[in-house]
Amino acid sequence: MDNLLGLLRIRVKKGVNLAVRDVRSSDPYVVVKMGKQKLKTRVIKKDVNPEWNEDLTLSVADPNLPVKLTVYDHDLFSKDDKMGDAEFDIKPFLEALKMNLTGLPGGTIITRIQPCRSNCLAEECNVVWKDGQVVQDMCLRLRNVECGEVELQLQWINLPGSRGL
Repeated sequence: MDNLLGLLRIRVKKGVNLAVRDVRSSDPYVVVKMGKQKLKTRVIKKDVNPEWNEDLTLSVADPNLPVKLTVYDHDLFSKDDKMGDAEFDIKPFLEALKMNLTGLPGGTIITRIQPCRSNCLAEECNVVWKDGQVVQDMCLRLRNVECGEVELQLQWINLPGSRGL
């Protein structure tokens, strides 16, 4: 744990137009992985536009590791079906944190990240100074599935005694 940089809080906000995996709907939940860590949200029954608004917190030691996200449909009697996956890079977010931006007006955009083939962004994503901290809202387009997006927000928690950025 000596090389811990701090904690990444991922607020899994909502799913948009997720794939139907049961008869008319799905019971989606999200699994977030980074390195050996694996966290998941609760299951939301029969909703392809679920609102989780749930915070998952990962310990970050290696900023080069991508965060992987997979949406599953919860099934009682069979293996849960995959409803797509995505991954994102936390480096732009961490770079913005390092700039040590105090006293900026709220809502100032620090970095813009464009959607491209090598990322899963559904639209331009901004790292923003908000309420005295750096926040990144993102909308990820799920891969390996016919439709669906997941909206997230990243925040950083500095741990006393960690190496810091």
